[in-house]
Amino acid sequence: MTTTFDGIRPGLTAELEFTVTDAMVTRHVGGSGVLTTPHMIQLMEDAAAAVTAPLLPPGHTSVGYEVAIRHRAPTAPGMRVRVRAELLEVSGRKLNFRVEARNERELIGEGTHRRTIVQVGPV
Repeated sequence: MTTTFDGIRPGLTAELEFTVTDAMVTRHVGGSGVLTTPHMIQLMEDAAAAVTAPLLPPGHTSVGYEVAIRHRAPTAPGMRVRVRAELLEVSGRKLNFRVEARNERELIGEGTHRRTIVQVGPV
């Protein structure tokens, strides 16, 4: 029996907002530090997962397997950031998203993220 994923279609979006905390920055650049690339990518993945999570059947989730992200600008602790994901393509269980992050001033990161739908189970 093949599971279908009705309702999961290109054009769906999700947005998350957060404030950059001290735990999310690197200080090797001096000053009070800036948002790290890994933290920005994790938030992009979270936004992409949020696009489809409410539409997945029980016992299913999505997992990331590819990121192609460019970190364009720094963001200081205390700044607000909005992360947006848009589902571009669905091919069976494979999902392709456009992701971007903006701080209060500008675009700070953008790219694509691929996820696949899997059954939750023992590892």
